[in-house]
Amino acid sequence: MLPPRPKPRSALDAEQAAPRAMPTPTFAAGAPRPKYLSTHSDSSASSSSSSPSTGYSPASARAGGYARAAYARPPSVASTNSTFSTPSIGSSAYPKREHVNANSPTTAKYAYSPGFLSSWGSMADYKEEDDLLHRPDPTRDYQIDRGGSFLTRRGFANLGCLLVLVAGLLGLFVLFPALTFFSKVPLSALGLASQSAAAQASSQVRGTAFGRAKVDTATPLDAHSRTSFHDPTQQLQLVWSDEFEVEGRSFYPGDDPFWEAVDLNYWQTGDLEWYDPAAITTRNGSLEITLSIQQRENNHGLIYRSGMLSTWNKMCFSGGLVETSVSLPGFNDIVGLWPAVWTMGNLGRAGYGGSLEGMWPYSYDSCDVGTMPNQTFNGQPAAALEVGDPANGNVLSFLQGQKLSRCTCDGEKHPGPKHDDGTYVGRSAPEIDIIEATMGGAPLHGQVSQSLQAAPFNFNYTINGDNGAAAVADDTISEINSYRGGVFQQAVSALTDTDQTAYELNGAGYSVYGYEYKGGFDDAYIAWISNNKVSWTLLSEAIGADEEVGISARSIPQEPMYVIANLGLSPNFGTPDFTHLKFPATMRIDYVRVYQHPDQINVGCSPKDFPTEDYINEFIGAYTNPNLTTWRDDFGQPFPKNSFAGECSA
Repeated sequence: MLPPRPKPRSALDAEQAAPRAMPTPTFAAGAPRPKYLSTHSDSSASSSSSSPSTGYSPASARAGGYARAAYARPPSVASTNSTFSTPSIGSSAYPKREHVNANSPTTAKYAYSPGFLSSWGSMADYKEEDDLLHRPDPTRDYQIDRGGSFLTRRGFANLGCLLVLVAGLLGLFVLFPALTFFSKVPLSALGLASQSAAAQASSQVRGTAFGRAKVDTATPLDAHSRTSFHDPTQQLQLVWSDEFEVEGRSFYPGDDPFWEAVDLNYWQTGDLEWYDPAAITTRNGSLEITLSIQQRENNHGLIYRSGMLSTWNKMCFSGGLVETSVSLPGFNDIVGLWPAVWTMGNLGRAGYGGSLEGMWPYSYDSCDVGTMPNQTFNGQPAAALEVGDPANGNVLSFLQGQKLSRCTCDGEKHPGPKHDDGTYVGRSAPEIDIIEATMGGAPLHGQVSQSLQAAPFNFNYTINGDNGAAAVADDTISEINSYRGGVFQQAVSALTDTDQTAYELNGAGYSVYGYEYKGGFDDAYIAWISNNKVSWTLLSEAIGADEEVGISARSIPQEPMYVIANLGLSPNFGTPDFTHLKFPATMRIDYVRVYQHPDQINVGCSPKDFPTEDYINEFIGAYTNPNLTTWRDDFGQPFPKNSFAGECSA
């Protein structure tokens, strides 16, 4: 079936011209009409007739609705026959636009009759304030806008706003980067890169890290200097401090500019706890390390959780005085807890066995049998195999040999530097303990062990203590430790009674501990402090050469040293009295401060004379992966070739 034929054009025109019936609005008698309605009387509605020239239907037809317009616009005079008044162009709110062609076919196509708007209640003749905005007139706009001036208050405000904006952008992207570049502190001053040992004190002390000054702003002014314990005629200058006054600090990796807590088990000493950063925080002006009981499934299969943190590779010092105020955990007469504050050379990281093999606890700069495994070469000297640790067949040493010794062959991996004779400086990770708290005496009471861990070892681990080379300050509270070491370390140590009220559960007081030292050989020393007084002193002569085992003098540590604090639990340090120990137990540290002579300021982890940065970066895996327990087997790196063993190439 074919579709219907379209109507002829004349039919369409006729259909469109037919009027549509529309209801006439009615109003109650006496009710006011809306203001948009015509003000003409209804009686005049029938007095007009249509004009043929306009194409409009008679008013009677338009009274009930509207007719589609066949032309472009309504007549020039509005009709008054309709209920709704339709304004003419002349009376409209919009000015006449002369350029519009009313007879244009396009205009006619889209035109609408005057009655169209009024039939929908639209206020076609209502003038609004913004009408002219919708009918732009270039001629009118030019007449209004010409002759204006930007030199007005508003103009100045706009210009000023732009200037402020431009200045802010220049300051942010030009001035601030320039100031940052020219005022930044070198990494060496933060302890992160090499720096001269003779760097000026002022620049080092002013250094900052992550917005934190090296000298804590909370340190009292009267503590910015203090008298030397070893030489009371000398004044020492504060070069670094942490008062722990900021509440709730976190020590997870990256959280703190100077400290970082570890996440590992300290297997080296058979510890029963897992060290977790969550066990360490700051509260009420003190650092708190808490040893607590945990569910095994939430604590790496271990019952106990505690914390250890250090300033490794962030803050180190060479020479001077390190001082700390500590409240020890638990009771002063219950054995088992192992709180410690100690220091180590930056080339070894505590808890990371791969970094320590062949490094700890050496402090040696000679090329002889002292650098060899077990301190022997071809079975000699015999004393090293006969007069040593009774628990290990009287063998003197089980150490693997000094990895970075003075015997290192040219071309081998070594952090340097070199001596004038072309040999390398012997490098290592020595240890000096500020305190390791223990119990002793009768009745049982609190003591601290203050030690230098040394290698290679003396004959029978016995130092030369003659002529006061190792002497306690007060023999009523201090004594040289009867424990002298074993196959893994020689302990040069003394025991001192503590302030018995400086324990968590016995007075909760604090006591000052530390050590002051000068590294090297000539006139070198370590003076330990307990209860803010010298407890005992070790001179370099005490660890001089020992012909019986064929070794040369060891030095008082010269490596850049970093600070470690931890609270452990291990049967290797004394059988714990689990019946009476109270958990949780908390060690609190009020502050840690480092002082140096104003002419000998040396704060940094990679000083020029003992650099560490490049070497650590090259072998960073050994320093960041605690599962690498050995250098050679786990980390897969060889020891450098040794000239004493004849391993250098011809």
